[in-house]
Amino acid sequence: MVHVTRSIAVLDAPSNLGLRPPYDGHQPGVRGLAAALRGHDLVDRLGATDAGGVEPPPYSFADEPVTGFRNGPAIADFSVRLADRVGRILDEGRFPLVLGGDCGIVLGPVLALRRRGAYGLVYLDGHDDYSPLRDPESRHGRFAAGGMGLALATGHGPAALADLEGLGPYVAEEHAVHIGVQYEPEDLVLYDNEPFQTSPIHRYPIEYVREHGAAAATEAGRRDLAAAPVEGYWIHIDADVLDKSVMPAVDSPNPDGLSFPEFTEALAILLADPRAVGMHVGIYDPELDPSGEAGRALVDALVTAFTARR
Repeated sequence: MVHVTRSIAVLDAPSNLGLRPPYDGHQPGVRGLAAALRGHDLVDRLGATDAGGVEPPPYSFADEPVTGFRNGPAIADFSVRLADRVGRILDEGRFPLVLGGDCGIVLGPVLALRRRGAYGLVYLDGHDDYSPLRDPESRHGRFAAGGMGLALATGHGPAALADLEGLGPYVAEEHAVHIGVQYEPEDLVLYDNEPFQTSPIHRYPIEYVREHGAAAATEAGRRDLAAAPVEGYWIHIDADVLDKSVMPAVDSPNPDGLSFPEFTEALAILLADPRAVGMHVGIYDPELDPSGEAGRALVDALVTAFTARR
């Protein structure tokens, strides 16, 4: 049994709306993440309450020129409904553990928190999810919200996504911490990372982790938020923060990511902090994990992180 201050409520958010198709006519497989992790007994092992799920609108392969983002209106609808459900769990005094989904599901939880005040965001991700394309017109109508989750959460993007209910930005940039970003050469060709590097976001890239350790990076991020005028923080987990040798079942495997021990230690530190109010997990794709080994290891890590720090 897991011992945490608040009981855990597991809520499914199986949205793949924020990702582009892996190939023509095929939906991204992250829609199966929640079912796969539940299949490894995540709810029972955590001693958690089953909070059900929020069903996303149908996935569309068509361009969406009004918002510029693929499935943009559907993502807005889903984010509001997810925020309602997350908010209900928070108001009941429980800890929401949301099972995605792509990284675009972050909009639901941060909207729920913004309705209630000022909160921070800890973003564990192998990508920055912030840097704009150098040639945005080449993908207008096909932008992927899953690859711009942090940008949208901090107010960068169309109002239809970044200013729902007139509450954007949902998280102030100085109240956001990013841990684990790693750039490959092609990232720097396609994306302009200067806005991210010069933003007030507290950044602990993989180079910092390699020099100081995952625990030190996480503790530094915690201190950043301890000094911020926020009531708590949400934790974003993208499975591609893990190294591809242990987590190949993602759409963009990370050649220099965290090991499972590093990931578990970092997450345990965050979960030990009473200011952590909830968390979501995304991007693991069970279609890319036919043996289920990577999914089982991810569940083991989550359970260990919840139990390691009380």
